[in-house]
Amino acid sequence: MTAAPHFPLRDGVLHVENLPLSDLADRYGTPLYVYSRAALKEAWQRYESAIAGRNALICYGVKANSNLAVLHEFQQLGSGFDIVSGGELARVLAAGADPARIVFSGVGKQGWEIRQALAVGIKCFNVESAAELERLADIAQEMGVRAPVSLRVNPDVDARTHPYISTGLKENKFGIDILKAPALYRQARQMPGLEIVGVDCHIGSQITQISPYLDALDKLLTLIDVLAADGITLRHLDLGGGLGIRYTDETPPHPAELLDPVFAALQAHGLGHLQVILEPGRSLVGNAGILLTRVEYLKHTEVRNFAIVDAAMNDLMRPALYEAWHGVIPVQPRTGTRTDTYDIVGPICESGDWLARARQLPLEQGDLLAIESAGAYAFSMASQYNTRARAAEVLVDGTQHWLIRPRESVQDLYAQERIPPRT
Repeated sequence: MTAAPHFPLRDGVLHVENLPLSDLADRYGTPLYVYSRAALKEAWQRYESAIAGRNALICYGVKANSNLAVLHEFQQLGSGFDIVSGGELARVLAAGADPARIVFSGVGKQGWEIRQALAVGIKCFNVESAAELERLADIAQEMGVRAPVSLRVNPDVDARTHPYISTGLKENKFGIDILKAPALYRQARQMPGLEIVGVDCHIGSQITQISPYLDALDKLLTLIDVLAADGITLRHLDLGGGLGIRYTDETPPHPAELLDPVFAALQAHGLGHLQVILEPGRSLVGNAGILLTRVEYLKHTEVRNFAIVDAAMNDLMRPALYEAWHGVIPVQPRTGTRTDTYDIVGPICESGDWLARARQLPLEQGDLLAIESAGAYAFSMASQYNTRARAAEVLVDGTQHWLIRPRESVQDLYAQERIPPRT
């Protein structure tokens, strides 16, 4: 199991820490997201140990899982935050975040979002285009402030991950061509509403090798040399996020395996004064959560067998979107039941509504299943397609548990809709 030891099998029942998952399903129903506080803390401590005694800031990538309880956990542990919208800014502030430890990424920042971030005094805007730079400078001048900026450069480095989550190639929409960045930095220096503070790079997600990061770092060091020759000095280097987790047989690196050579390269280059920023998301929360779902029907055909469950692509979009793999484990594994090969599918009217394919499982109708590694990009990507209420979320600590988001009701889904009068 990828998420062990925080989801152990004890006495024939899968647990989360010291609670049987079956008890939580009975109490809160299914589908149900369950998160382990111990797993969140352990994942954080991996990064904390890697930056110990170094000038570094870890900014949790909010898009991975934006529940207030999860954000508050990381705020209490000392995290900064990487946001990509005004909505995420409001969330992290509600969770107690220090604005001076927030970086704002994303290609399409709207005027109201920029104003909101300037008003609270965030650490930095990661700027992704010349047009955004101009808008940011104009708004900052209107407000009588200077916007701290870092250009997100695109180094044209292959992150060797799924093309939908690769962000550092020339054909991707993200960032500024690294060869054009010096001219844009010179332009930014002339804008009175801006203050240049850093350089940013983010090459992708679910990366399980260090070499793409180091390839990008080499290009960033060359860029920093060019900027220094122009008299432009920086305060930080943001390497983004993207470290992978184990979904099946991956062997993700420890954060120290990335950071040790990064700090060594900076020291060797005479840049030891630069603060290093990382923006991990998935690697902090991915294996800290599971999605509980119950088998509604077993359907056997000549071609394949289906386990039709009460969770669906609106609860976990990754398989339909990326053909992503998630482990599937019975909460109470059966003995004496024939094992068949099943596709785990949901009730949504789409052929793409599947959670797992070709899994060998001994199943009966009514069985409870745990979909592994659902702490990242599960609820945060959830929808209400087919007028399906989004699932509840629960946080567990030992034997304690808290409902951190109640299940929506069907009435909630159309409560804000209005039928106009007929004329």
